[in-house]
Amino acid sequence: MLRTLFKIASALLVVLLVTIVICNIVISNTTAGKTYSDISIIPSKRVGLVLGTSNRLTSGSANPYYTNRINATIALYKAGKIKFILVSGDNGSIYYNEPNTIKKDLINAGIPDEVIFLDYAGFRTLDSMVRAKYIFGLDEVTVISQKFHNERAIYIAQSKGLNAIGFNAQDIPTSEGLKVQIREYLARVKVFIDMLLNTQPKFYGTTIEIK
Repeated sequence: MLRTLFKIASALLVVLLVTIVICNIVISNTTAGKTYSDISIIPSKRVGLVLGTSNRLTSGSANPYYTNRINATIALYKAGKIKFILVSGDNGSIYYNEPNTIKKDLINAGIPDEVIFLDYAGFRTLDSMVRAKYIFGLDEVTVISQKFHNERAIYIAQSKGLNAIGFNAQDIPTSEGLKVQIREYLARVKVFIDMLLNTQPKFYGTTIEIK
């Protein structure tokens, strides 16, 4: 009995690992050439979409993923590669508001208030990409996050008819960001589950024109 259970568990583990590898390869290959780390060669787009994250780690220290996304957004705007900024993130409670926090830091860096638009219902990457198209009326966008996140966002965007490229914020060494990398592999599997189930954003709402 124990031997049978072990064989079943082993088989399921192999299936899971193969699924993770395949999903990762499909997303990486499909989005190849659509992310940029060199600001001098990235095509200009009207709107840059910053994907939100907490500005603090659970330890209370600054989150480098957040800091690097802010820096990447500032650099992209000041280089004239985007004209407007859409900040999409979690606004799950009165104590946690990613879009407002990001907006404050962008304004403090000298970006005008009037070019920043907020999506308070970007609870997941899927929500952010779908709402960028259907709520904010975008046909194309430059996604701003780390490369691994940009690839997943672009893949989701393509499946929803949104033309997207990515500007890669500086990543974190694997030794420091191992937990995030593992979570990303699982998130890529979830992309295909969402597509299979036709998962929709938590909220839609009234349309907002970026101008």
